[in-house]
Amino acid sequence: MIDSDDRSGLSPPELRRYARHLVLPDVGRAGQRALRDARVLLVGAGGLGSPAALYLAAAGVGTLGLVDDDYVDETNLQRQVLYGDADLGRPKVEVAAERIAATNPHVVVRQHPVRLGTDNALAILGDYDLVLDGSDNFPTRYLVNDACVLLGKPNVYGAILRWEGQVSVFGAPAGPCYRCLFREPPPPGMVPNCAEAGVLGVLPGVVGSLQALEAIKLVLGRGDALVGRLVIFEALESRWREVTIPRSPACPVCGDHPTVTELVDYEDFCGIPAAVAAVGPEALVVELAGGGSPLLVDVREQHEWDGGNLEGQGAVHVPMGQLEERIREFPDDRDIVVYCQVGARGQRAVRALRAAGLHRVRNLEGGYRAWIAQMAASAPRDTIGEV
Repeated sequence: MIDSDDRSGLSPPELRRYARHLVLPDVGRAGQRALRDARVLLVGAGGLGSPAALYLAAAGVGTLGLVDDDYVDETNLQRQVLYGDADLGRPKVEVAAERIAATNPHVVVRQHPVRLGTDNALAILGDYDLVLDGSDNFPTRYLVNDACVLLGKPNVYGAILRWEGQVSVFGAPAGPCYRCLFREPPPPGMVPNCAEAGVLGVLPGVVGSLQALEAIKLVLGRGDALVGRLVIFEALESRWREVTIPRSPACPVCGDHPTVTELVDYEDFCGIPAAVAAVGPEALVVELAGGGSPLLVDVREQHEWDGGNLEGQGAVHVPMGQLEERIREFPDDRDIVVYCQVGARGQRAVRALRAAGLHRVRNLEGGYRAWIAQMAASAPRDTIGEV
C-alpha cells in the first residue's frame, strides 16, 4: 500500500499517475517533483501549442501559462488538436484550459487571453521558468527571443510551414539566441504564412511534441538539449537534418556588447508598415444596408473562398498572388473594401492597391472571420445556424 505521507512529496494519486516516469532513472521522484514545481509558458495555443500543452500537462508540469488572443476557427481543426467543432467561436485559451484540466487535474493553467507585445511581454514571461514559442509571425518571434534573453529564460523555439518543421533552444546560458541565427527578419511578404502556403496537419504534432520534449529535458536538467543546434524535419522525405548555431559575440541581444537592452517596436523592426485605412464588420454592415456600394474584394486562396465568401454581397475573388496582374480591373471611382481571413493579407492588399494609384481602398478589420462573427452576433437566436 502506498504511504499517504510519501517522503517524495508526491500524493498517492500522483504516484499512480506518474508511475512510468518514476521508474525512469533520469526522472524518478525528484524529477517528477521538479516537473510539478515547473512553470512553463506557451506563446500561442495553435498548431504547435496544442500538442505541446497536452504532453506537458500529461507529464505533470505543475503550471502552464497560455498566451493567445485568438478564437477557435474551423480552419484550425485540421491541425490544432486541442479543439473540436463544439468549440468554434470560443477563446482558445479558455478551451485549452478545459482540455488540460480534463487531461490532468493536477496542473494549474494560467490564461493570458491577450496579444503579446512590448507593453506586457516582460511581465508575463517573468512569471515562468521557461518559454515555449509556438507563434506564427516574425514580430512575435523576435519579441519572445529578446524578452527571454533579457529575463534569462530559455526559449524552446518551433516553426512549421508546408512539409517542414524546425526546433531549437535559444537563450540558454552560453548558448545562442534566435538573432544569432536570424540577425534580421525577411522582407515583409517574402515568407508566406500557413494560410497562404498551407501546412500538413500532422506536422505541428511532430514539432510541438519535440518542443515539449525539450522543455521537459530542460526542467529535469537531463540529456543533451538543442542548445546551439537547429533540427529541421522534412516530412515528405522523413529526413532529419541538424544545423550548428554558434553564439555570435556580435549579436545585438546576447552578444558580448549588446545594443538591444530593452524591448522595441517589433512590427517596425520587421518592416511591417503602420495600419492602413480600415472598416469594421459592424460599420460595413451598416454601410451596405444604407445603400453604400463599395466593391468587396476577397484576396484569399481558392480553397478559402470555396469554404465561404461574401459573393452574396457582391464580392469578387482576386487572390493575393494575382493582385498585381489584375490591378487594371479595379475601378478608380468607387470605394473598395478588401478582406482576407483575419486581416493581415488585406492590409498588404490595400497597400498594393494604393501604391498603384487607387486611394479609395480600405481593409475589413478582422477579415472574413470577423464578418461571420458579426453576422452571428446580430442574427436572431433561431437563425444563427443559417448564417
